Amino acid sequence: MAISTTIRAAIALSLASAAAQPAMAESAPAGCTGTPSPTWVTVVAEGMRNGSGNLAITLYADDSKKFLVRKGSLYVGRVKASAGTTRGCIFVPKPGVYAIALYHDENANGKIDRSGLGLPTEGFGFTNNPTTIMSLPAFSSVRLNIPKPGLVTRIRMKYP
Repeated sequence: MAISTTIRAAIALSLASAAAQPAMAESAPAGCTGTPSPTWVTVVAEGMRNGSGNLAITLYADDSKKFLVRKGSLYVGRVKASAGTTRGCIFVPKPGVYAIALYHDENANGKIDRSGLGLPTEGFGFTNNPTTIMSLPAFSSVRLNIPKPGLVTRIRMKYP
């Protein structure tokens, strides 16, 4: 059975039109926090000791002078804690280098609780899982390149 010239032209036109359509961009997971942007990172906090309170996900720009200082972060997102592993998503302004610090706000008071000596009494963690035995990590050890949307980073929680 022969296909008419008109039908062939219609098929060719529809195939060309379909090929010209841009691919659907991947979208951020539901519940992603922060100012919506085309770029986000999924944070997987491993070793959560319980499901009490929230996991605070703090995003820092690539600036060592603002790392871990009061009002130095770009944004703090919070997700409900889950024992074992907690997943959260945070938008970043654009692809680039950032640092992420986590803390398990077990009593949901909006801050990391500390002992009389100033040491954390709640769990915490950082991108790249640096050693934090005697001090806070160096900024250079927690820098994370986020070149495109959908990066997943795993952070091991540490508890006192």
